[in-house]
Amino acid sequence: MKHIGTLARAAIVLATLFWGTSFVIIKDAVDLISPNYLMALRFTGAFILLSVIFRKRLCAVDGKMILQGAIIGVFLYLAYIFQTYGIMDTTPGKNAFLTAFYCVLVPFLAWAAKGARPDRFNLIAAVMCIAGIGLISLNGDFTIGKGDFLTLVGGFFFACHMVAVSKFGDGRDPIVITILQFAAAAVCFWITSLITDGAPQAVGADVLPAVIYLCLFCTAAALLLQNFGQKYTSPSAAALLLSLESVFGTAFSAFMGREDFTVRMICGFVMIFLAIVVSETKLSFFRKREKIQN
Repeated sequence: MKHIGTLARAAIVLATLFWGTSFVIIKDAVDLISPNYLMALRFTGAFILLSVIFRKRLCAVDGKMILQGAIIGVFLYLAYIFQTYGIMDTTPGKNAFLTAFYCVLVPFLAWAAKGARPDRFNLIAAVMCIAGIGLISLNGDFTIGKGDFLTLVGGFFFACHMVAVSKFGDGRDPIVITILQFAAAAVCFWITSLITDGAPQAVGADVLPAVIYLCLFCTAAALLLQNFGQKYTSPSAAALLLSLESVFGTAFSAFMGREDFTVRMICGFVMIFLAIVVSETKLSFFRKREKIQN
C-alpha cells in the first residue's frame, strides 16, 4: 500500500510537470496558430482519445450527465480562452503563477455556491495571494498589464470550473464527466474559432508537435495521472502537489530563457505559492508534527 501511495504522489507530480511545460508550449504555438483553433484541436484530440480508451464507460451517459458536463465544459472553455489570450501579452512564468490564484479563490466561490464558509486559513491565504499578485503584476503607476489581467480572469473561471465539478460531478464517474466537459469545451472553441478566424487553418509541421503534446500529455495523460494520484493520496497532500504546476511553469520558462526575474517578482511567486499551501493544507503538517512530538 505504501508503494501505491508513492506511485500516486509521483503521478500527481508528473501531471503538474506536463501542465507546467504547457505554458511555454502554448506561448510559442499561439505565434503560429490562432489561440482558439489551438485549443479546439487540443480538446478535440483529448476528447477522441479518452472516448476511445473509456468507450465502455460512456454507455452509462444520460441526458442529465450531458447537461452537467456541458456546464462544466463551458467554464473550462472560459478559463482556457482567457488564460491563452493572457499568455500572448505576458510571460509563461507570470501566466502560470497568476493562474494558480484559483486555488485560493475556490473556497470563496464554494461559499457562494454551496454555503461552505471559508476558514481563517482561507482568509490568510487570500491576503497573501493578493499581495503576491500585486508584486508580480502591478506596474510602477499601479496599473496592471493586459496579459496579466486576462490571466487573472482565466484564474477566476478555473475556480468556477472547480466549483462546478464539485457541484455537478459529485457521485458521477469522473472520467465520463471529464470526457463530456472536453467535448463541450471543444465545441465552444470550434464555434469561437469559426467566428473569429473563419475557415479552419492548416496545421503546419512547425506547430503539429505542440498540438500533439498538448492533446496527449498536457490534457489526456495529465488527467489520468491526476485521477490515479488523487485516488490514493490524501486531499491535503494532493492539493500541495498540484500547486507545483505554477512552480514547474516558471522553472521551465526560466530554463527556456523566457523570464527576466526581479527580486519583486520572485517575492510575488513565493507569496502566491505559500498562499496556496496555506489555503489547501491548513498547515496540517505542522499540527501532525506537534502531535507526534507530544
